[in-house]
Amino acid sequence: MAEFAFAIPGDPDQRTGGYLYDRRLAAELPRQGWQVRPVRLPDRFPFPGAADLAATDRLLADLPDGMPVVVDGLAFGAMPEAAARHAARLRLVALVHHPLGYETGLSSQAATQLIESERAALGHARHVVVTSTTTAQTLAAAFGVAEAKLTVALPGTDPLPVAAGSDDVAPAMLAVGSVLPRKDFPALVDALATLQDLPWRLVIAGSLARDPAEVDRLRAAVGRHGLSERVTLTGEVAADELRALLHRSDLFVSSSRYEGFGMALAEAVAAGLPVVAVAGGAVADWMDPDAAVLVPPDRPDELALALRSVLVEPDRRHRLRMAALAARSRLPDWAACAAAVAAALDRVARA
Repeated sequence: MAEFAFAIPGDPDQRTGGYLYDRRLAAELPRQGWQVRPVRLPDRFPFPGAADLAATDRLLADLPDGMPVVVDGLAFGAMPEAAARHAARLRLVALVHHPLGYETGLSSQAATQLIESERAALGHARHVVVTSTTTAQTLAAAFGVAEAKLTVALPGTDPLPVAAGSDDVAPAMLAVGSVLPRKDFPALVDALATLQDLPWRLVIAGSLARDPAEVDRLRAAVGRHGLSERVTLTGEVAADELRALLHRSDLFVSSSRYEGFGMALAEAVAAGLPVVAVAGGAVADWMDPDAAVLVPPDRPDELALALRSVLVEPDRRHRLRMAALAARSRLPDWAACAAAVAAALDRVARA
């Protein structure tokens, strides 16, 4: 069996979409003929210090000549000098979930620096794996990556039981994701504040530890609108708890300003849930338009109108649910994701 190194920054068991993707890919690739050598990079990417970059350089230097090395994009885009030093000796493959500089909440200077850093780093990759066609198009158009060097490996989605719903007069809405500026949960709360004449309740399931300032902004929005009895913040939940929440929900909502794919949305479709979502980034690439009401980013009034229409029209929710039930069988699985990455590794190994 061929071997490759998989370099991931920080704790690989973190419960984010990117880390979940990495874990599932590592579990599936041996079935495609590729043995994984895990390499844990320092935690502080994508904002490493000099010591973190020196440690990364040493870890790469310890790998044998000619080895394929997949580096998660959270680190790869922030290590252009290390990529340049090892590009001739190692077969570097970048795994880009979405461009680092496109993260919401960065200063314009930080965003520009990350975009320039990632553009430089990607110039040293032999191949680039991305999780959506949108990211592939972005890297080709804005980061100078040749289309021939790009492989799209869509995230898989595990089958889920069909959601039973809440059986409550107040529809149960679920939003999933770490509380970060990109997820823009305060915008969702602001939209729902205009719907206080309707019965509803919302659960936001995701880490409250990654960005304390954004958590404060979200709590302030809930308090300002007097919604503490309607909006619940669970914090990070385990996989079985998330599945239970999906099973008890009536509607899935997403206010994310940008998604490299949107794995939580795919899980909602897998559970047969109707969806109202901001179509930021790659969401519209794959989401069945009959299973979701999609609104553009930065249109709070349209988000509020979409939510109102779905809440007040049970027949519309039913139609969305039926479309989701039909669409869930078309979601890609993890075997297909790993097969696409294995083909890219085969190509890099032969080159």
